[in-house]
Amino acid sequence: MPGPAFDDLRHVTADDVPLAALTLAEAFYDDPLKLHLTGGRTLPIPKAVPFFTAFMRIQLAHDLVFATPGFEGVAIWAPPDQWKVPFSAIVRNSPTFLKLYRWRLLPNLQVLGDLESRHPHEPHYYLEFIGTSPVHQGKGMGTRLIEPMVARADEEGVGMYLESSKESNLPFYGRFGFKTREVLHHRRHGPPQWLMWRDPR
Repeated sequence: MPGPAFDDLRHVTADDVPLAALTLAEAFYDDPLKLHLTGGRTLPIPKAVPFFTAFMRIQLAHDLVFATPGFEGVAIWAPPDQWKVPFSAIVRNSPTFLKLYRWRLLPNLQVLGDLESRHPHEPHYYLEFIGTSPVHQGKGMGTRLIEPMVARADEEGVGMYLESSKESNLPFYGRFGFKTREVLHHRRHGPPQWLMWRDPR
């Protein structure tokens, strides 16, 4: 577990992945971009859990997957220069992605490519996913997950980056110093996504 600032969080292990993935699946049930990619009005939790399981296992090696003590909230971070998902990992998890996206998989990979093309080149910590189970939202779980990483980034003198699919979340991220660099409008009449950067302090 890195540093005393993280003492209030669980360092997610392989054994924790099922609970952590469930939390993210619950949190993203109404996410505009996820709904656009799956073609639904809501994202059924049983369909979303394998997706978040796959991404969590990809990032576990970086030791930057955290949860609040009761798995009320979960955050998946990538360290500087390790943000890009290896193509080999996409291939390895393609059965999971095919089951979720079906015929939309190839068009959705274009969406991933659009995001990657706009990803900052400066060293930074990347907040890949963060979510709180709906029954625990508004209780400060997101703050507990972000604050230690903000302190770490400042100590190391590197930036931070995230992509928000909800405009309503911008003030929350703004409290930590994130600012919108670009609003990306996705293909196939997709929803906007706010690309946000934070300079170290």
